[in-house]
Amino acid sequence: MSTPRLSARPALLFDLDGTLVDSVYQHVLAWREALHKEGLDLSVWRIHRRIGMSGGLFLKALDRELGTNLTEAQADRLRQSHAAALLRGLDQVQPLPGARELLQALSAMHVPWAIATSGSDITARPTLAMLGIPEGTPVVTRDQVRYAKPNPDLFLASAERLGVPPGDCFVVGDSIWDLLAAQRAGALGVGLLSGGYGQEELEGAGAYRVYDDPADLLAHLDELGVRALE
Repeated sequence: MSTPRLSARPALLFDLDGTLVDSVYQHVLAWREALHKEGLDLSVWRIHRRIGMSGGLFLKALDRELGTNLTEAQADRLRQSHAAALLRGLDQVQPLPGARELLQALSAMHVPWAIATSGSDITARPTLAMLGIPEGTPVVTRDQVRYAKPNPDLFLASAERLGVPPGDCFVVGDSIWDLLAAQRAGALGVGLLSGGYGQEELEGAGAYRVYDDPADLLAHLDELGVRALE
Protein backbone atom coordinates (compact mmCIF):
# COMPACT_ATOMS: atom_id res chain seq x y z
CA MET A 1 0.00 0.00 0.00
CA SER A 2 1.35 3.45 -0.89
CA THR A 3 1.98 5.93 1.91
CA PRO A 4 -0.69 8.66 2.16
CA ARG A 5 0.48 12.21 1.39
CA LEU A 6 -0.53 14.55 4.19
CA SER A 7 -1.39 18.18 3.65
CA ALA A 8 0.25 20.98 5.62
CA ARG A 9 -2.66 20.87 8.12
CA PRO A 10 -3.32 17.23 9.02
CA ALA A 11 -6.23 16.21 11.21
CA LEU A 12 -6.10 13.62 14.01
CA LEU A 13 -8.68 10.88 14.45
CA PHE A 14 -8.55 9.27 17.89
CA ASP A 15 -9.66 5.90 19.13
CA LEU A 16 -11.07 6.14 22.67
CA ASP A 17 -10.49 3.07 24.89
CA GLY A 18 -6.78 2.55 25.55
CA THR A 19 -5.92 5.64 23.52
CA LEU A 20 -7.48 8.52 25.47
CA VAL A 21 -8.94 6.70 28.48
CA ASP A 22 -7.41 3.88 30.51
CA SER A 23 -10.29 1.44 30.08
CA VAL A 24 -8.96 -1.56 28.13
CA TYR A 25 -8.77 -3.88 31.10
CA GLN A 26 -12.22 -2.85 32.30
CA HIS A 27 -13.50 -3.97 28.89
CA VAL A 28 -11.60 -7.24 29.23
CA LEU A 29 -13.05 -7.99 32.66
CA ALA A 30 -16.53 -6.96 31.55
CA TRP A 31 -16.36 -9.43 28.66
CA ARG A 32 -15.06 -12.14 30.98
CA GLU A 33 -17.99 -11.58 33.34
CA ALA A 34 -20.46 -11.64 30.46
CA LEU A 35 -18.99 -14.87 29.09
CA HIS A 36 -19.01 -16.50 32.52
CA LYS A 37 -22.73 -15.79 32.86
CA GLU A 38 -23.30 -17.72 29.64
CA GLY A 39 -21.18 -20.62 30.86
CA LEU A 40 -18.32 -19.77 28.49
CA ASP A 41 -14.70 -19.58 29.58
CA LEU A 42 -12.02 -17.71 27.66
CA SER A 43 -8.62 -16.71 29.02
CA VAL A 44 -8.21 -13.03 29.81
CA TRP A 45 -5.25 -12.69 27.44
CA ARG A 46 -7.35 -14.01 24.55
CA ILE A 47 -10.08 -11.49 25.31
CA HIS A 48 -7.52 -8.68 25.40
CA ARG A 49 -6.30 -9.55 21.91
CA ARG A 50 -9.77 -8.79 20.56
CA ILE A 51 -10.40 -5.50 22.34
CA GLY A 52 -10.70 -2.70 19.78
CA MET A 53 -12.78 -4.62 17.27
CA SER A 54 -16.57 -4.46 17.31
CA GLY A 55 -18.60 -6.59 19.69
CA GLY A 56 -20.02 -8.49 16.73
CA LEU A 57 -16.58 -9.42 15.42
CA PHE A 58 -15.48 -10.28 18.94
CA LEU A 59 -18.33 -12.78 19.20
CA LYS A 60 -17.47 -14.29 15.82
CA ALA A 61 -13.89 -14.72 17.01
CA LEU A 62 -15.25 -16.28 20.18
CA ASP A 63 -17.12 -18.86 18.14
CA ARG A 64 -13.87 -19.81 16.42
CA GLU A 65 -11.87 -19.89 19.65
CA LEU A 66 -14.32 -22.11 21.54
CA GLY A 67 -15.80 -24.06 18.64
CA THR A 68 -19.26 -22.83 19.59
CA ASN A 69 -22.15 -21.51 17.54
CA LEU A 70 -23.74 -18.67 19.47
CA THR A 71 -27.40 -17.99 18.86
CA GLU A 72 -28.55 -14.44 18.24
CA ALA A 73 -30.22 -14.49 21.67
CA GLN A 74 -26.92 -15.47 23.31
CA ALA A 75 -25.05 -12.79 21.39
CA ASP A 76 -27.56 -10.15 22.51
CA ARG A 77 -27.26 -11.25 26.13
CA LEU A 78 -23.48 -11.14 25.94
CA ARG A 79 -23.48 -7.61 24.52
CA GLN A 80 -25.93 -6.41 27.16
CA SER A 81 -24.04 -8.11 29.99
CA HIS A 82 -20.76 -6.62 28.78
CA ALA A 83 -22.22 -3.10 28.67
CA ALA A 84 -23.76 -3.47 32.15
CA ALA A 85 -20.52 -4.79 33.68
CA LEU A 86 -18.49 -2.04 32.02
CA LEU A 87 -20.76 0.70 33.29
CA ARG A 88 -20.52 -0.69 36.83
CA GLY A 89 -16.73 -0.45 36.65
CA LEU A 90 -16.48 3.10 35.32
CA ASP A 91 -15.35 4.42 38.70
CA GLN A 92 -12.02 2.69 37.98
CA VAL A 93 -11.57 4.39 34.59
CA GLN A 94 -9.48 7.53 34.21
CA PRO A 95 -8.17 9.56 31.28
CA LEU A 96 -4.71 8.44 30.23
CA PRO A 97 -1.79 10.72 31.12
CA GLY A 98 -1.78 13.78 28.90
CA ALA A 99 -5.08 12.98 27.17
CA ARG A 100 -6.92 16.15 28.19
CA GLU A 101 -3.82 18.27 27.61
CA LEU A 102 -3.27 16.79 24.15
CA LEU A 103 -6.82 17.53 23.02
CA GLN A 104 -6.67 21.03 24.50
CA ALA A 105 -3.37 21.72 22.74
CA LEU A 106 -4.75 20.59 19.39
CA SER A 107 -7.79 22.82 19.82
CA ALA A 108 -5.57 25.76 20.78
CA MET A 109 -3.50 25.17 17.63
CA HIS A 110 -6.70 24.95 15.54
CA VAL A 111 -5.76 21.41 14.47
CA PRO A 112 -8.93 19.47 13.54
CA TRP A 113 -9.56 16.32 15.56
CA ALA A 114 -12.33 13.79 16.14
CA ILE A 115 -12.98 10.61 18.12
CA ALA A 116 -13.95 7.29 16.53
CA THR A 117 -14.72 4.35 18.83
CA SER A 118 -15.88 0.77 18.37
CA GLY A 119 -17.81 1.22 21.61
CA SER A 120 -21.52 1.91 21.62
CA ASP A 121 -22.92 5.30 22.53
CA ILE A 122 -24.13 4.02 25.89
CA THR A 123 -20.66 2.87 26.98
CA ALA A 124 -18.68 5.65 25.29
CA ARG A 125 -20.66 8.60 26.63
CA PRO A 126 -19.45 8.39 30.26
CA THR A 127 -15.79 8.07 29.28
CA LEU A 128 -16.08 10.94 26.83
CA ALA A 129 -17.38 13.08 29.68
CA MET A 130 -14.15 12.40 31.59
CA LEU A 131 -12.16 14.09 28.83
CA GLY A 132 -14.10 17.33 28.98
CA ILE A 133 -14.24 17.58 25.21
CA PRO A 134 -15.75 20.76 23.74
CA GLU A 135 -19.37 20.73 22.67
CA GLY A 136 -19.71 19.94 18.99
CA THR A 137 -16.60 17.74 18.82
CA PRO A 138 -17.18 15.07 16.14
CA VAL A 139 -17.63 11.69 17.84
CA VAL A 140 -18.47 8.56 15.84
CA THR A 141 -19.54 5.45 17.76
CA ARG A 142 -20.28 1.90 16.68
CA ASP A 143 -24.00 2.70 16.49
CA GLN A 144 -23.44 5.18 13.67
CA VAL A 145 -21.65 3.05 11.09
CA ARG A 146 -22.31 -0.25 9.35
CA TYR A 147 -19.03 -1.91 10.30
CA ALA A 148 -16.52 -1.25 13.09
CA LYS A 149 -12.76 -1.87 13.17
CA PRO A 150 -10.83 -3.34 11.44
CA ASN A 151 -13.15 -1.96 8.74
CA PRO A 152 -12.44 1.72 8.00
CA ASP A 153 -16.00 3.01 8.42
CA LEU A 154 -15.48 4.76 11.78
CA PHE A 155 -12.46 6.70 10.58
CA LEU A 156 -13.97 7.51 7.20
CA ALA A 157 -17.06 8.89 8.92
CA SER A 158 -15.05 10.98 11.39
CA ALA A 159 -12.85 12.41 8.61
CA GLU A 160 -15.98 13.30 6.67
CA ARG A 161 -17.41 15.14 9.68
CA LEU A 162 -14.23 17.17 9.90
CA GLY A 163 -14.38 17.88 6.18
CA VAL A 164 -10.85 16.50 5.76
CA PRO A 165 -9.84 13.79 3.26
CA PRO A 166 -8.77 10.57 5.03
CA GLY A 167 -5.37 10.84 3.37
CA ASP A 168 -4.82 14.09 5.29
CA CYS A 169 -5.43 12.40 8.65
CA PHE A 170 -3.44 10.62 11.31
CA VAL A 171 -5.34 7.83 13.04
CA VAL A 172 -4.20 7.48 16.67
CA GLY A 173 -4.95 4.13 18.29
CA ASP A 174 -3.65 1.55 20.74
CA SER A 175 -4.60 -1.69 18.98
CA ILE A 176 -3.74 -3.51 15.78
CA TRP A 177 -7.41 -3.19 14.81
CA ASP A 178 -7.13 0.62 14.84
CA LEU A 179 -4.07 0.53 12.62
CA LEU A 180 -5.49 -1.98 10.16
CA ALA A 181 -8.58 0.23 9.86
CA ALA A 182 -6.33 3.27 9.35
CA GLN A 183 -4.58 1.57 6.44
CA ARG A 184 -7.89 0.68 4.85
CA ALA A 185 -9.09 4.26 5.27
CA GLY A 186 -5.96 5.55 3.53
CA ALA A 187 -4.69 7.38 6.63
CA LEU A 188 -1.38 7.23 8.46
CA GLY A 189 -1.53 5.28 11.71
CA VAL A 190 0.07 6.36 14.99
CA GLY A 191 0.26 3.71 17.69
CA LEU A 192 0.14 4.16 21.47
CA LEU A 193 1.45 1.54 23.89
CA SER A 194 -1.18 2.47 26.50
CA GLY A 195 -3.59 -0.29 25.46
CA GLY A 196 -1.22 -3.19 26.02
CA TYR A 197 -0.01 -4.01 22.50
CA GLY A 198 3.75 -3.99 21.92
CA GLN A 199 5.63 -1.65 19.62
CA GLU A 200 6.51 -4.38 17.11
CA GLU A 201 2.88 -5.48 16.91
CA LEU A 202 1.71 -1.93 16.26
CA GLU A 203 4.40 -1.30 13.68
CA GLY A 204 3.59 -4.62 12.03
CA ALA A 205 -0.03 -3.49 11.70
CA GLY A 206 1.07 -0.29 9.98
CA ALA A 207 1.96 2.26 12.66
CA TYR A 208 3.97 5.13 11.17
CA ARG A 209 5.14 6.18 14.66
CA VAL A 210 4.63 4.65 18.13
CA TYR A 211 4.47 6.58 21.43
CA ASP A 212 3.90 5.57 25.03
CA ASP A 213 0.65 7.42 25.70
CA PRO A 214 -1.09 10.74 24.92
CA ALA A 215 1.45 12.69 26.99
CA ASP A 216 4.31 11.24 24.94
CA LEU A 217 2.47 12.02 21.71
CA LEU A 218 1.88 15.60 22.86
CA ALA A 219 5.61 16.00 23.48
CA HIS A 220 6.38 14.78 19.95
CA LEU A 221 3.66 16.41 17.83
CA ASP A 222 6.37 18.14 15.83
CA GLU A 223 7.48 14.73 14.54
CA LEU A 224 4.12 14.43 12.84
CA GLY A 225 4.33 17.91 11.37
CA VAL A 226 1.52 19.10 13.65
CA ARG A 227 2.07 22.69 14.73
CA ALA A 228 0.26 25.95 15.34
CA LEU A 229 -0.61 28.17 12.42
CA GLU A 230 2.12 30.70 11.72
